[in-house]
Amino acid sequence: MSVARSELKFRAPPSMQLSDGSIKSKTSLPYHGSSINTSLDRARARFSVTGNAIVTGGAGDIGSVACRALLEHGLQGLAIFDLHPDAGQITVNSLQNDFPEAKITFTKVDVTDPESVEAAVANAEQTIGPVNICLCFAGIAFAAHALNITPQQFKTMFDVNTTGSFLVAQAVAKRIAGAGTGGSIILMASISAHIVNFPQPQVHYNAAKAAVISMKSSLAAEWAVHGIRVNSISPGYMDTILNEGDGLAEHRAIWAKRTPFGRMGNPEELTGAVILLASKAGSYITGADILVDGGISVF
Repeated sequence: MSVARSELKFRAPPSMQLSDGSIKSKTSLPYHGSSINTSLDRARARFSVTGNAIVTGGAGDIGSVACRALLEHGLQGLAIFDLHPDAGQITVNSLQNDFPEAKITFTKVDVTDPESVEAAVANAEQTIGPVNICLCFAGIAFAAHALNITPQQFKTMFDVNTTGSFLVAQAVAKRIAGAGTGGSIILMASISAHIVNFPQPQVHYNAAKAAVISMKSSLAAEWAVHGIRVNSISPGYMDTILNEGDGLAEHRAIWAKRTPFGRMGNPEELTGAVILLASKAGSYITGADILVDGGISVF
């Protein structure tokens, strides 16, 4: 929205409201019931996941593993958003077979389309119930030299990875704030937000993921008053379908060599961070980015 220069001095920007942390606020100290007596039960309760979740990109290698981990830790309802119906239904069938008591659905969603996102989130709540956990894991990546990237390619990278994450997070946060239940939103960032990748050139991807990191911090500050925690996870080079193929063999060798652990990561190795941020164990964690990268970002 453009404003005439003469009108600038009359602006009255909105002010952010922070929580006061009182017992009546949405950020008061969590209640730890005295009914849990054994150490084992307390350990289980600490990392239990309750309620219902939306996972975008849930049919992908990382998203599907995250979905399974949430269900293993007690999630009652799961709505998978993805662009690929066949893969989505396969994921639903597999999870439903292993977790028959859970409500699990799939919806084809284009996260860059606000109307598609709004309709999908509304439908998810009608199907599985109020959502209190959201994983924004949908994303795209490809390498290209900066001199050759087209304006549309640059825009598309942001549309999916950054704007798409915001649209879904916003739609879910509005409902959590309205219900007053509090919740957790986890954004998918990347080591690419922290370092310049080598040897592949991908300024558009790096910039989009850096924007996700900044967005995470802003949303964490704004939405804390509603009891909504917003964090991100930055994976290193993961052994997924995106990094398969003979054409990437040389790159994979370089990535492994530049990683202190000497190898690429497995999607399962991201689930610890997912459960921490989605469970009671992460009740005082917001605005954080967790690097799960085998140490590559230390250089």
